[in-house]
Amino acid sequence: MDLDKIIAGCKSDERKAQESLYREYAPLFMAMIRRYVKDEMEAEDVLVESFYKILSNIDQYIGSGSFEGWMKRIVVNEALMYLRKNQKHRHWEELENVQVSQPSVVIPHLEAQQILQLMDQLPDGYRTVFNLYIIEGYKHREIAEMLGISINTSKSQLILAKQRMKQLIEDKLYLEVPVDRSK
Repeated sequence: MDLDKIIAGCKSDERKAQESLYREYAPLFMAMIRRYVKDEMEAEDVLVESFYKILSNIDQYIGSGSFEGWMKRIVVNEALMYLRKNQKHRHWEELENVQVSQPSVVIPHLEAQQILQLMDQLPDGYRTVFNLYIIEGYKHREIAEMLGISINTSKSQLILAKQRMKQLIEDKLYLEVPVDRSK
């Protein structure tokens, strides 16, 4: 079933079309939500709520622009509403004159799953801004509006998140370096 038929079927409340939409996009959306919500079961709740909103509001999608992009915006908003409701992102830091170190070298041998596990170690505020800016591609102004924070807080959270991620990656790589016991 092609996407246009799935959308039309969902607009007509056809269960097969709704199931097709879910099967097609649930893995992608779950991965997105897990970048914001640490607990797997809570992330599943956000996924269900996201699909409920998508299907309940599918008539609002008028065909202009990317349907996937429209759905992703709903999913991100649901994840952020979950964080707001649970007050897990209340630890915001706005720093003046943050010193930014030299750009980090990308470590090519870290797998996506390892990076996600490291991101889970970030404080919720850092992780949320990091996801929105780096992964989802939002601008600081948009992030500030979405989270009800200042643009400078968004910027400082991103800087701190990058610094913390760099440290976490360095720590992980240090622990994985084999020790030469022959000496």
